[in-house]
Amino acid sequence: MTSTTAQRLSADEIERAMLRAIEIAANGPARGVNPQVGCVILAAEGSILAEGWHRGAGTPHAEVDALSKLSDGQANGATAVVTLEPCNHTGLTGPCSEALIAAGVSRVVYGVSDPGDHSSGGAARLHEAGVDVVGGVLIAETTARLGDWLPAARLKRPVVTVKWASSLDGRAAAADGTSQWITGPEARADVHARRAASDAIGVGTGTVLADDPALSARYADGGMYEAQPVPVVFGTRETPTDAAVRRGTHEPLFAAGDDLATELRALHARGIRSLFIEGGPTLASAFIAAGLADEVLVYLAPAILGGPRTAIGDVGITTIDDALRLSIENVERLGDDLLVVATLKKKP
Repeated sequence: MTSTTAQRLSADEIERAMLRAIEIAANGPARGVNPQVGCVILAAEGSILAEGWHRGAGTPHAEVDALSKLSDGQANGATAVVTLEPCNHTGLTGPCSEALIAAGVSRVVYGVSDPGDHSSGGAARLHEAGVDVVGGVLIAETTARLGDWLPAARLKRPVVTVKWASSLDGRAAAADGTSQWITGPEARADVHARRAASDAIGVGTGTVLADDPALSARYADGGMYEAQPVPVVFGTRETPTDAAVRRGTHEPLFAAGDDLATELRALHARGIRSLFIEGGPTLASAFIAAGLADEVLVYLAPAILGGPRTAIGDVGITTIDDALRLSIENVERLGDDLLVVATLKKKP
């Protein structure tokens, strides 16, 4: 049905309410299993009756948070404007679609459709109950607010960035194994900023045993970023009890590395949405060969090393026709170095 609210509220009023919902969604945690979601409930004449946002797993979703601020019957005939399609499943909390129906909301406007296998379907349930439903409002803006939660939810695994630094001839280290520092301070600072922006950082046991990295995100002066990635160590060799990776902000997670797709799903279930792979040629090659690299970052130093220590190893390519082709998204100058940002092209 078409409600009185739907007839009276203009597109501008709805968009203003959506922009407000996007704004208040930022009050919620940016990391974890659940997304940042905001909700604004409008009266028939366009005034704001209530606002709400999601505060993290186990807390009321944005729609229920907003409804909780209204007295019984106050939401009758109202319009709920929410950044993400209301959920339709019972988890730690009940389905938002049912809460909206029970409250008497006449219209629901949302930005992005819920990609979850179990949580989606709220729009269909609302429509079935006679609620007027409109989706896709300010979709670019609502998508931006959801950040990496959305692609991770669609992939059902973290978004994976594979990074390496190499000389111009593709070597990650000199013949004797020395590799510090191939790139300059500007490139290293960029890497640490990207570590801090990631939920987790992945390395192989070979890197842990050879370099004993802390896998932290630091400023150039040695100070620590407030946000630190969770270390993830891939491989079957034992990580020493006194390893630097065990002394950081987060306890490291461990994965055998023999079934990357399954292990990524397990990381996603723990709330890890983005994974920054920095762990040497073996691990980088494994993710690329498995088709699990969503983004590739290559820091190129203007140097030639030669020798056998290439930045990438065997990825299963035996003939030029099978080469993995990339789309260059950006090239940036960082001091004397170049950063190439690329994505793997899908094979036809």
